[in-house]
Amino acid sequence: MAKTPKPLPALEWLRPRVKASRALALAAFVALAVLVAGYTLLFADLHGARTWVVLSIQLVPLLLVAPGMLAGSPRAHAWTCFIVNLYFIQGVLAAIDPARAAYGWIEAVLSAVLFSAALLYTRWGYQYQRRAAGEQ
Repeated sequence: MAKTPKPLPALEWLRPRVKASRALALAAFVALAVLVAGYTLLFADLHGARTWVVLSIQLVPLLLVAPGMLAGSPRAHAWTCFIVNLYFIQGVLAAIDPARAAYGWIEAVLSAVLFSAALLYTRWGYQYQRRAAGEQ
């Protein structure tokens, strides 16, 4: 037997959650980009590597989803959930090194916040769009 579909939440319930999760996702996204760029430019020991190459490699994944994130696309937020895992792994690996522990923990926490907020925005954003289109 097929399950009966669960009704969508009301627009009044979804509206503040969509707004808050988007704001949190954007704040964490910008903070993560600034953190990675700032650490690479100011503190990282690159062992002779060109700064712009390292910075490009680290920021390209975020730049790929930036237009969609800024536009408020739930699909871009869903892709961000995949991409941000790279930064979480990098943060955890940096946290193991005592010289980079603070940077690593901040990066890991920002990544987790971005993942959670983007995931919630994706869910609520799609529900909001379906409900606004008249689906029950």
